[in-house]
Amino acid sequence: MSAGRPARLAIGVVSAGRVGAVVGAAWAAAGHRIVATSGVSRASVQRAETLLPDVPLRPPDEVVAGVDLALLAVPDDVLPGLVRGLAAAGSFRAGQIVVHTSGAHGVSVLAPAAEHGVLPLALHPVMTFTGRTEDVARLAACSVGVTATAGDEAAWSVGEALVVEMGAEPVRVAEEVRPLYHTALAHGANHLVTLVRDCVETLERAGVRPAERLVAPLLSAALDNALRHGDRALTGPVARGDVGTVRVHLRELDAADPDLAETYRVLAGRTAHRAVDAGMLPDHAAHEVLEILQEKP
Repeated sequence: MSAGRPARLAIGVVSAGRVGAVVGAAWAAAGHRIVATSGVSRASVQRAETLLPDVPLRPPDEVVAGVDLALLAVPDDVLPGLVRGLAAAGSFRAGQIVVHTSGAHGVSVLAPAAEHGVLPLALHPVMTFTGRTEDVARLAACSVGVTATAGDEAAWSVGEALVVEMGAEPVRVAEEVRPLYHTALAHGANHLVTLVRDCVETLERAGVRPAERLVAPLLSAALDNALRHGDRALTGPVARGDVGTVRVHLRELDAADPDLAETYRVLAGRTAHRAVDAGMLPDHAAHEVLEILQEKP
């Protein structure tokens, strides 16, 4: 196999979840052969039928045995035990490529497989998956965090080539920073959803509908501006130092949803500090804002 471009590979997918089925389908579209997959739930079986048609369903140990590339697309907490179990069962063989898609782990989690002479890789697609066919096309617009064994340039090249073949863009992530890397992604993606839903539900509590349609252009523009312009994209009463407006916001939220009011206080405090660092908010104004945020109802 060339380090620059993988040969046509026989691939086994464990399991046909939202990620595994989509990545498997992307590699199949690139000319690789998906020879087996695993799935127990009805959703996984249906997903396999849709995205990996005519691919037989087998137990994980049989999926991995004999393939050129074993894709382990299971939840973060499940992965270590799965790798240990497959290694103990003798499922791995020298020369195999073993890939996992967990964002939280690097290649050290594959150590039991590496003892059998496999090439360990961590390929984490930075996108949310629905497990539907449109996800395969969406891969072309996303990046994939690639981690290989430090100093093994050939392994890094294989990982990057596999990412390119699924249609995505490879980004190298060192083993030691994988936990912080994953923390940052989860903080952004997961808490963004929470923030948006808090916004929508507060509007609905105020009787403003359809809330999603109302805020979609605003939030889309805010995200785009933040990615393009960084902290200079900050707007609103905190960034302007409008203490009176901030006080009104806190009064309303304290009455409507005290837990959300606490979230507002924390985020507004971080916003004030960012606005100061960006030269948008004078120190004296920031001090007034931060004092208001410390007040309790």
